Amino acid sequence: MESTLSRRKFLGTSALAGTALAISACSSTVQSYKRIIGANDRISIGIIGCGNRGANTHMPKLYEHVESENFEITALADPWKVSRANANAKVNEWFGRDARQFVSYEDLLALDDIDAVTIASPDHHHTTQLTAAARARKDVYVEKPLGMRMDRVVEAVDAVKKAGVVCQVGTQLRSKDTFVGCRDLYQTGILGTVSRIEQCRNSEKPYWYSYFREVNPNDVDWKEFLGDRPMRPFDPVMFSAWYGYYEFSEGPVPQWGVHYLDLVHYITGATFPTECMCLQDIFTWKDEHNFTAPDHVQAMWTYPEGFMVHYSTNFGNGFGNTFKAYGDQGVLKMDHWGEPVLTAEGGSQNRGVIRGENPVEPIERPGHWLNWLQCIRSRETPHASIDAGFQHSVASIMATESARKGRKTLYDPQKRKISFA
Repeated sequence: MESTLSRRKFLGTSALAGTALAISACSSTVQSYKRIIGANDRISIGIIGCGNRGANTHMPKLYEHVESENFEITALADPWKVSRANANAKVNEWFGRDARQFVSYEDLLALDDIDAVTIASPDHHHTTQLTAAARARKDVYVEKPLGMRMDRVVEAVDAVKKAGVVCQVGTQLRSKDTFVGCRDLYQTGILGTVSRIEQCRNSEKPYWYSYFREVNPNDVDWKEFLGDRPMRPFDPVMFSAWYGYYEFSEGPVPQWGVHYLDLVHYITGATFPTECMCLQDIFTWKDEHNFTAPDHVQAMWTYPEGFMVHYSTNFGNGFGNTFKAYGDQGVLKMDHWGEPVLTAEGGSQNRGVIRGENPVEPIERPGHWLNWLQCIRSRETPHASIDAGFQHSVASIMATESARKGRKTLYDPQKRKISFA
């Protein structure tokens, strides 16, 4: 605690030294510069959302780098007492003391000695908590999707940029060495004219069925969980398996599809889709739980870079998974994420540039969590920046809005607006 407080006092007394730089730099850069943490200062991190993703992914992935990156998890926030206790047990084991525990994220963000937070709350909380974290001047790692409503996403993006905080979005596949290699290969132009990129990601059963938990309503702040959603009687299935309810998750596109969309943007360098059509519904999993998230979806986007992007999920049959980029010289097969290959198959204009089946050479770079921790100190832009999160949010919301209205959606990047054709 003493080192954190002394660092903040030092930053306060040394602010005048950066005046010349502040005059010539943009506001967000200046704010980020003011937050530089010394190499010997311990980073204090709070965990917002201590459920499966927060306690079983965020915390262990962070802890892998505790020795090299000098940080400590000092606070936890979650509306479920059981989740807070489970997460605190890890903190106690790793750091030899209890974390400060809160029901509401707002109380955690009010702590002056917290430098950064991770957000692993249900999807409908992401933009609200991200905006609040940015305004509290906390660096942040936020799970995808970045948001579900355009106005909330725009507000969050603007808040992050105004505050100059480091924001890493949880689309971690762009930090995977094989996909870095795919991007490098794609950028050579070896595929020729790329006309279509597609992913079919299927499963025998929706993922939300694996989240059922026994929940004592006395251990839950139900209002905190609902957030801005309408109040209704406590439902343990809705609380624990919220992924299966449309108002909290909106189904496969904002979940699995966002990882794919982010990879399309990362690998190809594409900007924003110009139009989108999406159909989705529940065809297989109709039972007593009355889940409202679709178990089947088909979505298509067109991009100004000159290709169509297709995504589908079938939760009634696990066969047919694929992830491919099609060019007139050949195809980049990313079906097996750890072993992508380049082939000349189907190349209508192939001139012998691609021969045989060629494994994509992986290119290593810091993992997603290490990258975020390093950027907290360096103030550099992380792999999945707030701009990358905004891109995938636009594409995802275009799809969900298209399915909701049964109409084609259009996007205007100057106005940052989605409309209907």
